[in-house]
Amino acid sequence: MGLSDIAEGLAVTERQRDRGVATVDRTDPTLNAALSRYADDLPCDVTAAALLVDEYAGGASVGDAAGAAGIPAVSGAKTLHLLGFEGLSPLSPLGRDILRDWLDADIGRTDALALSGASESAFALAAYLETHDPLPDANERVTAALSPTGNATVAKRDVLADTMSGVGDLG
Repeated sequence: MGLSDIAEGLAVTERQRDRGVATVDRTDPTLNAALSRYADDLPCDVTAAALLVDEYAGGASVGDAAGAAGIPAVSGAKTLHLLGFEGLSPLSPLGRDILRDWLDADIGRTDALALSGASESAFALAAYLETHDPLPDANERVTAALSPTGNATVAKRDVLADTMSGVGDLG
């Protein structure tokens, strides 16, 4: 089989169809709407916060999610904390106890920093997380916006459920 055989039937056109500019928006509009209530209280804009939450909820690390949203990792951690996500402190449980001792003025900052073994930036982030409460109802709103109800991918999967095989079909 030669090249002429392979190319048989191919046609060349003079013009391409103009299909416009392709856009991709991976954030759910309901997530943007849920976060817009907290726009003034977040350390980044609502669009970045929605992308951050979407990426983080999808399994990305705080740093990777913040990078995808175009914001610093520290701002990402602060935003996620304010929206009710847990487990963001860069300190160990003992380090958090030491931080609380410093916040209660039981020990000095230099001693607390040395005893915690944290860097300046990690200590500052942990202090922010310890001294700022999550925004009221933010976690419930974010959770509701991230729920699969109304999700087009889930709806498509449900419609096609009969055509898909499962683990039980193997063997």
